[in-house]
Amino acid sequence: MDRAAQIASFALEALLVEAAATPKPGLVDRANCGAHADMDFFTFQISAAAIAPFLPVFVRTGIEHTSDASALLAPLRRVGLEAERAMFARTGGVNTHKGAIFSFGVLLGAAGLALRRGKKCTAECVLDLVKEICAGICRRHFDGLDVCAPETKGDAAYLACGATGARGTAEAGFPLVRRIALPLYRALMDQGLPMNDALVDVLITLITLNDDTNILSRHHLGVLHEVQATARRAEALGGMAAPEGRAAILQMDEDFIHKWISPGGSADLVAVTHFLYALERAEG
Repeated sequence: MDRAAQIASFALEALLVEAAATPKPGLVDRANCGAHADMDFFTFQISAAAIAPFLPVFVRTGIEHTSDASALLAPLRRVGLEAERAMFARTGGVNTHKGAIFSFGVLLGAAGLALRRGKKCTAECVLDLVKEICAGICRRHFDGLDVCAPETKGDAAYLACGATGARGTAEAGFPLVRRIALPLYRALMDQGLPMNDALVDVLITLITLNDDTNILSRHHLGVLHEVQATARRAEALGGMAAPEGRAAILQMDEDFIHKWISPGGSADLVAVTHFLYALERAEG
């Protein structure tokens, strides 16, 4: 297997294990559809299969790039739009992985660029290159918004409270993943926690910290703060390793479904975390 295919396989693996992790409050998992009426676990599997052929293309785009890192975003975006079209065609128009396509597009492109430059694909190296690739992306996108008629829910969330969503996360080099989620995931896996439970615990921790635009697109800022506080309580009770913590997470799921809360932005960061973990293990 060539390096582009190998690195892309870690991204596909990340999408699959994130979808399978259960329970995920308000999100699609193996137990239920979360706070969604138009998708289920199988929709995510089909969607992941649809975008899988594009993942190595992202890597090769980075490998073949000969200009500055900031100039890599445009060709990655073209591949991403093709992946989106393939996703929508297979899901009947349901948006299962649009945010993940963006995140993994820049991550895989960065990994390819690292190979181009003769560097090891460590998490630090890849995330530093993501920052270079995405430099200025928020200013270019948000400065031109029509404050009276935002085109997307993410744009509306930015205008309402300044949340920059996936773009801001990428431009900053996925700081929550770098500083919090990846070290936590490494530690949980080293402790021998089942991967399912480690992924759920990482999700809960991310929910406590992430200004999730998926939540803000449906609700106001006060709901986001309530969600973060609820996740902190589940975390304090021990998470998936403790009966009280597991019960709290299951209750979160029930409450989020009832209130139509879906922390999808945090779910994407869980997938990013697993991708970087798998990539580093392969690098040795």
